[in-house]
Amino acid sequence: MIKRLLYLGMAVGLGAMAILGGCSSAPDKIRIGEVTRSLFYAPQYVALEKGFFQEEGLEVELSTIPGGDKVMSALLSDGIDVALVGSETSIYVAQQGAADRVVNFAQLTQTDGTFLVAREKTDTFSFDQLKGTVFLGQRKGGMPQMVGEYVLKKHNIHPQNDLELIQNIEFKNIAASFASGTGQYVQLFEPEASRFEQEGIGHVVASFGKESGTVPYTVYMTKQSTLDKNQDTIQKFTNAVYKGQQWVASHSPKETAEVIAKYFEGIKPEIMESAVKRYLEQGSYAADPILDEEEWNQLQDIMNEAGELKEPADYTKLVNTTFAKAAKEGK
Repeated sequence: MIKRLLYLGMAVGLGAMAILGGCSSAPDKIRIGEVTRSLFYAPQYVALEKGFFQEEGLEVELSTIPGGDKVMSALLSDGIDVALVGSETSIYVAQQGAADRVVNFAQLTQTDGTFLVAREKTDTFSFDQLKGTVFLGQRKGGMPQMVGEYVLKKHNIHPQNDLELIQNIEFKNIAASFASGTGQYVQLFEPEASRFEQEGIGHVVASFGKESGTVPYTVYMTKQSTLDKNQDTIQKFTNAVYKGQQWVASHSPKETAEVIAKYFEGIKPEIMESAVKRYLEQGSYAADPILDEEEWNQLQDIMNEAGELKEPADYTKLVNTTFAKAAKEGK
């Protein structure tokens, strides 16, 4: 489904002029489309709230577009200028033969952000305990599910044979489904994992981020034509992202939670702090925006294991580290 929708999005957008590219001078406004609203993206919200984009002379319009396919469709049809989504989506677009390829230029998160939550508390956990159970996973073809299956296979568990894998529930409904009694294990992002622990609904027994290693999990990307025509603007944008990353790395989880609280109304402060702390401790927030080739290759290994990689994806064509390196060097 995700690849079919990506194809439709390309059909709409490949012939269109980039919104940014239509301006005679560098624009002061950038429209970001994030794939979900998540504490996983804390450095982005810090950059917005601490005025780092404004310091760079940019006005940012942020919208949440659920689903990687929908984010890509919006990007390709010029509904947004920059997408914040998993790098696998840029590979899916490339596999469809896009003339104006989608390029990753600034990495935000560098590990998987999900956790294995068990309904029953256990003093000792091993992945063997999943065999014969009902596992509530994520959507097929997306990074959470691919990483989940990659980790299970790493522990000699075949997802389709050794357990009952459920992956037909919408992302937004997965936590609620587990809370209502579906599954013995579930793969969850924060803050749901911390909230479930506090409420006694479930217990975190493993981290998929720790198990799968460093990958370009969530990255800012745009069309090649946009990069070509608006290098100054993209550089300013990347500078602001790096400032957000530095701020989060140098402040306490509590301070970060307080700064970004307005983006997560209804979530208790202690839950937000717990979630940010967990992500910081396992290195989920990228320290800088540079997406290196080793991470890219790990992503391809995960996609290949899931049967979602048609052919190797060229790092030199789908990743541009020029802006990230310049931001880190303060240029």
